[in-house]
Amino acid sequence: MLKNKRLALHERHPFHLVDPSPWPLITGTAILSFALGFIMYFCVESSSNSALLGFILNTLFLVFCLWRWFTDIIIEATFEGHHTSKVQENVLLGMKLFIASEVMFFFSFFWAYFHLSLIPSIFTGGVWPSFGIEKLDPIAIPLTNTVVLFSSGLTVTLSHKALLLGKLKESLNSLAFTILLGILFTALQGYEYYLLPFGLSTNSYGSIFYMITGFHGLHVIIGTIFLIVCFVRLLRGHFCTRYHVGFICAIWYWHFVDIVWIGLYIIVYIWGASDII
Repeated sequence: MLKNKRLALHERHPFHLVDPSPWPLITGTAILSFALGFIMYFCVESSSNSALLGFILNTLFLVFCLWRWFTDIIIEATFEGHHTSKVQENVLLGMKLFIASEVMFFFSFFWAYFHLSLIPSIFTGGVWPSFGIEKLDPIAIPLTNTVVLFSSGLTVTLSHKALLLGKLKESLNSLAFTILLGILFTALQGYEYYLLPFGLSTNSYGSIFYMITGFHGLHVIIGTIFLIVCFVRLLRGHFCTRYHVGFICAIWYWHFVDIVWIGLYIIVYIWGASDII
């Protein structure tokens, strides 16, 4: 009887009252541990094998917590049917707000780049890039990565269109090709880092270059993992033409990554390599 009353109360509104879960608290602790391990690893005094091992363990612990938490959300949405149309609207709204916060995050790095380049200080030799660093070539690897990432934006859009038309095989093929392009972008970015003659701690130019391109590369990796999860869910029949909120969020995130790279390529590689600055 009490259970029926609770069900009746839940049916009076379209929202989902989540069950108590330990993962928000555990994941918050894991993020704090990950941040501390990250700082300790990059600290000069603590750069040792123990710091590296701690960083790896903290990363694995964070990934495990996120995997368990997201698994519970998938179960609630796909198998228990708690994600009503109103809940889906709120999930999409939350994703929009998250992307807006990411815009502000990258805006701070672009602001720092403009400040350092337009007002070079005596610490950079009064020039930009800093004294002793040659300007980057925007044609070789950066242009290739631009084509790769732009093509991935087209293929993920084709995958979404195919899903809306009920063409599951075509959607899977396009999504798989998008994932491969994301992996290729990451590999090319790593190869570019290997070829560069300066590092993160070389000077202010090295710091801002690796921060802005490195965080973008991290977002590409996260977006690729996001798309891999969507590929597995699509393969298992979790998505249909009417319900695929998780896939929509992944597509939005991937397009955001594309747009950031276009701005990064124009400002850091093309404008930064010109004779204007």
